Formats: sequence, C-alpha cells, structure tokens
Amino acid sequence: MLVAIAQMNVVLGDLPGNRNRIVEAAHKAVSMRVDILLTPELSLCGYPPEDLLLRPDFYRSTEHTLQTLAQATRELDVAIVVGHPLAEGGRHYNAATVFLRGERLCTYRKQHLPQYEVFDECRYFSAGHDTVVFEHAGVRFGLAICEDVWYAGPTMNAKTAGAEVLLVLNASPYHLDKAVDRQGVLQQRVAETGLSMVYCNLVGGQDELVFDGASCILTGEGKPLLQLPQFRETFGTAEYSAGQWTTTDASMPPSSLDSQIYEALVLGVRDYFAKNGFAGAYLGLSGGIDSALTLCVAVDALGPDRVRPIIMPSPYTAQMSIDDSLTLSANLGVSSEIVNIQPAMETYESILAPYFAGLPADTTEENLQARIRGNLLMALSNKSGWLVLTTGNKSEMAVGYCTLYGDMAGGFAVLKDLFKTKVYEVCRWINREREIIPWRIIDRPPSAELRPDQTDQDSLPPYEVLDAIVAAYMEQDLSPREIMARGFTEADVQRVVRLLRISEHKRRQSPVGIRLTRRGFGKDWRYPITNRYVDEW
Repeated sequence: MLVAIAQMNVVLGDLPGNRNRIVEAAHKAVSMRVDILLTPELSLCGYPPEDLLLRPDFYRSTEHTLQTLAQATRELDVAIVVGHPLAEGGRHYNAATVFLRGERLCTYRKQHLPQYEVFDECRYFSAGHDTVVFEHAGVRFGLAICEDVWYAGPTMNAKTAGAEVLLVLNASPYHLDKAVDRQGVLQQRVAETGLSMVYCNLVGGQDELVFDGASCILTGEGKPLLQLPQFRETFGTAEYSAGQWTTTDASMPPSSLDSQIYEALVLGVRDYFAKNGFAGAYLGLSGGIDSALTLCVAVDALGPDRVRPIIMPSPYTAQMSIDDSLTLSANLGVSSEIVNIQPAMETYESILAPYFAGLPADTTEENLQARIRGNLLMALSNKSGWLVLTTGNKSEMAVGYCTLYGDMAGGFAVLKDLFKTKVYEVCRWINREREIIPWRIIDRPPSAELRPDQTDQDSLPPYEVLDAIVAAYMEQDLSPREIMARGFTEADVQRVVRLLRISEHKRRQSPVGIRLTRRGFGKDWRYPITNRYVDEW
C-alpha cells in the first residue's frame, strides 16, 4: 500500500482553485500508483477561515465544491482525504472526508477544538465525538485532525477500533521550535498506541500566520521514516506492507533556527503579496539593521525588480548610513532612490512656527521627520499600487519606540514579531558566507538618527535586557515581581512595563505582520487600551 502526503499551499477562500489543486495532486498520485492521498486540514477552503465560517453561503459553496471534486475524481483509483468545513444537523464541524472514485467513504469530525494563542475554533465549530476507521488497500486507517493528536483519547480510540495507521490532517502554524514540539507529541501518541502515523501539515502564508509544512511519517516504533521540508510545497510517498514502512524519498529535518526564521519571513512576504495581488514593495532604507533585514527578505521573496528601497536622509543622517544603504542595495541587485527630506522639514517648521513659538524642541520634531518619510512612501504606494513594508521589530513595537503615521505607516510589518536581539542574529546568519549586509550596519550602535548623536539606548535599556523583560511579561505573563526575581533591576522592569502598557493604542494601529513566536502582537495578544490594573510588584 502506497501513501502520499500532499503538503499543499492553498489560498484561503479559493474553493475552485483549491479543488483543482487537490484534483491535480490526485492525478499525480494515480500516476505513481498511490493508494491513499492525504491533504492538510481544511485543504478545500484554507485555514483559518475565521468569520467566513459564520456565513451560511460559505457552507453551501463548500458542499457544492465537494460535489464537483467527487465528479472530477470519479475515474481515479485513489482514496483522497480532504479537509473541509461541514454544516450538518444545525451544527458546524471541522471535518475530513475520504473520497474514492467519486464516492464518499466516510467523514470524520474534529473532536478537540483549540481555543488558545491564535486559535479560535470554538467560536465556529462544534466538537465531533465519533471515531472513524475505514479499510482501503488491505489496511485499516484511522482519522484525526490536528489538535486531536495533542490528546491521548482520539488516537487510543482509533487503535481500539482496529486502526493500523493514523492519518492526521493539520494546519499547524509555525513558531520558533514548533517542529520540535510537534515531533515530541507525535512520538508520545505512537508510544501509547503503537500506531503508525502519517502527518500532513499545511504550508504557506496566511495574513500573519505562516504554516511550515514539515509533514512526516512515524513508524509504529516511533521512528521517523520520512520528514518533508519546511516552508515548501512538496509531495512525499512511502510504502506500507505487513506492518513495515519503506520510502525512497529523502528526509529533510528542520534547519537551524536562524534559517527557519528567515525562511518563514520570506514565505510570509511572498504569499501575502501573491495571494493579495500586490505587484511590488516599497520600503524606507535607513542604513540601520531593521531595514537592512527587511530588504533582504523582500528581495528573496519578490525578486529585485519588484522591490524599491527609498533612502530619505535628513540633516541628522550620517553619511555612513547613506553609503551603507547604497552598498546593501548594490549587493542585492536592487535600484534605490535618494529623496532628501530637508525641504519638507523646513516647510513643516515654517507652518508650525507660530504654534511652537517659545516651546523647546522635543520628540515632536523627531516624529515629524518619521511622518514625512511615511507620507512619501505612502504617496509612492498610492501612485504605483505597490505595498509599503514597515521595518520595525517586536522590541520597538512592545515599548512604542515607533511613530504613528511615520515609520509605522505601511501595509505589512515584516519584523513585527522578531526581537531586536534576533534581528542581529539573523543578519549575522545572512553574512555567514559572504558580506551581504555591510558589517558596519550590524556592528554600529542602533540609532533612529532623528537628532544629533542619538542612539536607541538613550531612550531604552540595552536590547538584551529589554527583550528579556518583554518576553517575560507579554509571552509568559509574569508579573513585575516575578521578572525582578530573575535578576532584572526594578528600574528597568518599571520602565519597560510602563512603556509596554501605554503603547497599546499604537499597536492597535500597526499593520499586520508575520507571527514567529508563541505570542505576537496580533491575533493572540488582546490587551485593553483603557486599563487601570496595577501589576503585582
């Protein structure tokens, strides 16, 4: 019996297009004499459909598409496992149906609905309760969907019902070290039951989420037989006979963490542009490390001809920043433009002079520079139809070290969930074989260059300290007292927590960005703007 995993990158809501991709995979499977083809969770509609699942017509359209899928595969001698939403008896389910020669053999309904982090399935679905086991090509298969295998019950029930192999459909989004977490859970389920497990995961970007694939097959002894690559659409096969597995496909275990981060960023940008129809990207290139990494990602995601960096110096911009920006652009093969913002600054100063008379210069003048740059980028975006990529990182987003309608202006925040310390690590990884990002960008102290001799550490603790405190407070939900117990000073904790709390109104207005950690400032961060809670000190 030959099984195939179709690690697919589908487009959410494109029911006809996704159906055609499944049919194409089925034809490929037949040409390889595959007996059973496994596709990802909700492969027919994409994941997560969110409030599309509140629309009755969405279920009607899904059912119609399933019927056309059955018609298109009625001559194909392969069992196809398709994930789809299901309306039945006044309830809605996250379901998987097995099709064979145009007939529906069985349908499984997901039993464990995740309601944490970015998951919100209890809002839309009812939990299923029935174990489903079917026989095909002389093998008895059980079915499970994603979260089901994080609990012992569904897997053990499939074993009790006579299953030999468990087929698992998944839409498991990426975060740092997610592949390690998954592998541990799968091996635990196999150890409990002795069932072989075929695990098919979605791949691709969907708004802020990135699905990394990394589909796999585990033998009944818990040994990895086949590991498909991360962040790439692919097709893998393995043969099962008399309880034994073999494969001729090469396994590709996860790469280094820095490599994973970079690949996730590239895939997230590529799919956001491709699936939403944006032709190209503008970004402000400052000579700093954040815009340097953003430009590298954009070029790898879209190609150099579809990326245009704009260098916008002010009187406070160091010549080295301009030089390094030009060098980086040349290294990446992109054409950059220099637009001096000093004339605009002088115009703003003249207009505002009567209102600012007698008042000292402060961050207002600094923010004006950022807003002039944002205004220019958005004008270019409006005229061309290209999207502006913002370049701020998670550290800055946490404490509000960013300007509303300035450097926050744009359509997609590439580094929104990447701490500054990780930005440095990934940039060094990019330069592992040759200098792509000028080393001076990486080695010099970070600066917004909005006033003379400015550095980030004039306003913030060292990033090693800042990032650790933010991670403890917003990712781990530790109180300030618990954070100080880790060795951080009360002054640093007070400063960071205060900035984090008062910056929520900014974060609500920031562009969507790629999620890389267990908790980013997006779908899984819901913090009240109006809030007088006093933390535990």
